Amino acid sequence: MARRAPQPRHGGPESIRRRYLKVDTATVADVLDVLGLPDQGLAPQFAPYPANAGRMGGWAYTLRGRMTRYSASGDPQKMKAVDGLGRGQLAVWSGEGKGVCFFGELIALGMKRRGCAGALVDGGIRDIEWIGRQRFPVYARYRTPVQSIGRWKVTAWQVPVSLPGATAKRVKVRPGDFVLADTDGVIVVPARVAAKVLALAERLTAKEIRIRRELDAGASLEDVLKKYGHV
Repeated sequence: MARRAPQPRHGGPESIRRRYLKVDTATVADVLDVLGLPDQGLAPQFAPYPANAGRMGGWAYTLRGRMTRYSASGDPQKMKAVDGLGRGQLAVWSGEGKGVCFFGELIALGMKRRGCAGALVDGGIRDIEWIGRQRFPVYARYRTPVQSIGRWKVTAWQVPVSLPGATAKRVKVRPGDFVLADTDGVIVVPARVAAKVLALAERLTAKEIRIRRELDAGASLEDVLKKYGHV
């Protein structure tokens, strides 16, 4: 049974998701450092497709697969897994793809129609131009025209998965964790601290806005650092 997104204290999951879309991954990463969670950033190979896909955020709905040769005209497990996606969830595709795409335009359209907030792919993506026209954000490790049928298949979903990390070899992503992506990269916020991290990130964002205003007004960097400290 699909696990529902967590219900943080300060608003429902969709309210929390929309607020996260107003903060930067860098700010969230700084907050996670303070909370003793320094290894939540994903590897720099994850990039937006198309390049102007914009920021992406949602509650993790995980899919796990593996590279394997098989004879079939499709992957029914993949279709069943995608059918479980709900509004505000973000599809996290794991399985260390090598040279193949995990999905293309038609599955992306199906995910969008279910209210899916985007997709994070530890593998390849294709039909990028058409996916871009749907305004469905995707962050993936690479692009490729080669399909997965007969080469890679889904083996499980809504289970803990691990993806390549920025400062650690792997980052664990559990169903219901929050995933945020923007031009700086991708960060994973454990569900148990999602509300706390958001509140602190919003506070830090407000401080950064004040600092920029004071610098624009002529304050020196030295004075600003004395007043606010390093951010």
